[in-house]
Amino acid sequence: MSTEQARTLLYLALNAFSSIGIVYTNKVIFTRHGFSYGTLLTVIHFFITTLGLFICRMMGVFEPKRIPVLKILPLCVGFCGFVALNNVSLVYNNIGFYQLIKVLTTPMLVVIQTLFYQKTFSAKVKLSLTVTCIGVALSTVSDTSANFSGTVVALSALLITCMYQIWVGTKQTELHCDSFQLLYNQAPISCAMLMPMAYFADDLANKYYTPCWPTIMLITFSGFLAFFVNISIFLVIGKTSPVTYNVLGHFKLCVILSLGFLWFGDQMNARIFLGILITLSGVFWYTHLKMQEGEKEDAKVLGKHEEHHVNGGEGDEKYV
Repeated sequence: MSTEQARTLLYLALNAFSSIGIVYTNKVIFTRHGFSYGTLLTVIHFFITTLGLFICRMMGVFEPKRIPVLKILPLCVGFCGFVALNNVSLVYNNIGFYQLIKVLTTPMLVVIQTLFYQKTFSAKVKLSLTVTCIGVALSTVSDTSANFSGTVVALSALLITCMYQIWVGTKQTELHCDSFQLLYNQAPISCAMLMPMAYFADDLANKYYTPCWPTIMLITFSGFLAFFVNISIFLVIGKTSPVTYNVLGHFKLCVILSLGFLWFGDQMNARIFLGILITLSGVFWYTHLKMQEGEKEDAKVLGKHEEHHVNGGEGDEKYV
């Protein structure tokens, strides 16, 4: 395994562990501590992420780069739209239809990147993604009844989710910055934009909640995990692709469903179990294919380097 592959694996593992951890932490916050402010919690997460990035900057983890607000604004709007529309989608749609639309994120990414970003996907990769999506749908989607308003909101959420994930990758190239630098510029703006949204979405004017110290500690810990979730999203997409990040998300879903059954007594039947198995088979197949592609790319680069070295040596001999 090369250094680059090891680094990518580390980013994937960091995202998986932090994401799974934050799901269960938030579940405890919402169910056992009665904290029902989902958008406000996202604001807190991004505030702690901003604070964490500032500390990383002070420690010399990365060199800050100032990015003009207008250039980073689409990414910030995309994130806020992603949060808002997914929350509204949950209001207008049942869980089954909401999950079905989330499953469509992966094929939609493939379509958008193929049509507008000149990305190519082999037939085997597309087939592995199809298997993965079928497994996810089988394990999470039950009732898929829908209405016109809910469908419009859900499809809008799907589109903005795809665009946000694509921009996380393309903006790093376009603005010549790394994951830390991009998130360092985006996080505080997104946090500020979400504040008024949280006021209305969570009905803060009419809801009153006095947190106890255990709740405050849990929310702080959730924010700590959110820092690693957010930075690892940028690292994973920047190093791989939005599609790979989505496949990782499907793997995390399998782990969450399994742990929910083992630890929280969540439902597990033959359909869900079969869906998990199909999803995992698709995930591992996709991983195998991407590793093969990576090895071929490494071999090409090595071949070009050796060819350049040989040609350079011949040129030197001519002038001896």
